[in-house]
Amino acid sequence: MRTVKTLGIHFWVNKQKEIDGEVLLYVRITIDKKRVNISLKRKVPLGLWDFKHRKMIGNSAKSKEINNYLEVTKAELYNRYQILRSENSDITAENLKNEFLQDGVDSKTLLELLNYHSQKIENTLAIGSIRNFKVTEGYILRFLKRKKLNDISLSHLNYEFLCDFENYLNAYYPKGHPKAMSHNTVTKHIQRFRKVVTLAYNLEWIKDDPFRRWKSSFDRVDREFLSDNELSKLATHHFELDRLDRVRDLFVFSSYTGISYVDILHLTKQNVWIGDDEGHKWITTYRRKTNTKIKIPLLFRAEEILLKYEAHPVTQFSGKLLPTITNEKANLYLKEIAKEVGIEKNLTFHMARHTFATTVALSNGMPIETVSKILGHSKITTTQIYARVMDHKVKSDMDAVQRRLDIKAKKLEDDQELKLLRKKIADAEKNKYAEMSKEQLLNKLNEIMQEKSD
Repeated sequence: MRTVKTLGIHFWVNKQKEIDGEVLLYVRITIDKKRVNISLKRKVPLGLWDFKHRKMIGNSAKSKEINNYLEVTKAELYNRYQILRSENSDITAENLKNEFLQDGVDSKTLLELLNYHSQKIENTLAIGSIRNFKVTEGYILRFLKRKKLNDISLSHLNYEFLCDFENYLNAYYPKGHPKAMSHNTVTKHIQRFRKVVTLAYNLEWIKDDPFRRWKSSFDRVDREFLSDNELSKLATHHFELDRLDRVRDLFVFSSYTGISYVDILHLTKQNVWIGDDEGHKWITTYRRKTNTKIKIPLLFRAEEILLKYEAHPVTQFSGKLLPTITNEKANLYLKEIAKEVGIEKNLTFHMARHTFATTVALSNGMPIETVSKILGHSKITTTQIYARVMDHKVKSDMDAVQRRLDIKAKKLEDDQELKLLRKKIADAEKNKYAEMSKEQLLNKLNEIMQEKSD
């Protein structure tokens, strides 16, 4: 039977080496009355060190950071101790120190990684993308709190941690929502977390990628869009309220150009130019989300809306092509618009891009490569989610099949009728020759041979 070793972990500071009010932080490992010290390579203010409780005093950012680090270090030492026990290794203070120093003191933590990632994307990603990463980061911190941890060493990130995090997200009810997250929402958070962990792996902060065996996929979602009839009703409806009329115009403009809401808000006269194609108007801009350049020839309905606001007081004051409003208010007003027009769909502004891709472009024969370029997608796979088959297209294709089947059936019918007619003639001729005498048959044969020779 293996003897149980007693483990003691204590943090202390070396007052003898105080420099400018700061002292080095150490951890002392004791196993069976034999001890070793490890420098944690961190300096702390001597005046804020609690010698009795062996931690920092106060709630300052520095105190919280050091105390969190002490907890992580203690957890790491216990983890290394358990590894030595499970491997039946010789458990001594010196061996535990060596095991810990392999990637203990210099090991980065999850919070350090999240902070580094936040700084990295601060000036490289769009505001919306940064906001999404912040939301995911918030769920990671809540998950750590659920596990009663303030932080965790990156060396503890493993497949089990990922499974537990996914289970946590699947059971989490966001505030103000009637139900838990959807599968796709959970997958999106895991996907962002994976990008953060991949950064740590590329930085060599972790030896192994815990996501290397992880597989996830999104459920297929049918994105709503307006049909030809619904779009026409919306575009031609007369609104008494000016605010509804403006939001309707913004939605219709997006439906005929594919330009997103945030990009519409930044359009000015400098974005409009006359092309070489018989003087048609084009819009050139950059998608703020992907910084992809897009060039769009204006369809009649979109150009008509620009003309409507060309001399409008609102656009004259703002210098924009179209009146601006917050996205939240626009989506709120779209609910009123849908009710007044009689559209029984959850009308949102992003549905305008779906409508352009599906109803305006793909359904009228525009190649998906062109649609992808107009929408400013960096990958054509993103555009393929719009490549649905609409009911009227199915009916049109089936009608074409029916016409081809009718032609084939008519040809087959004619062939059968001709074959039957030939058989009748052959039978009639056969009966006619059967009644002739030998002399008559020879005369008939001579006549046929004579006609062929002529």
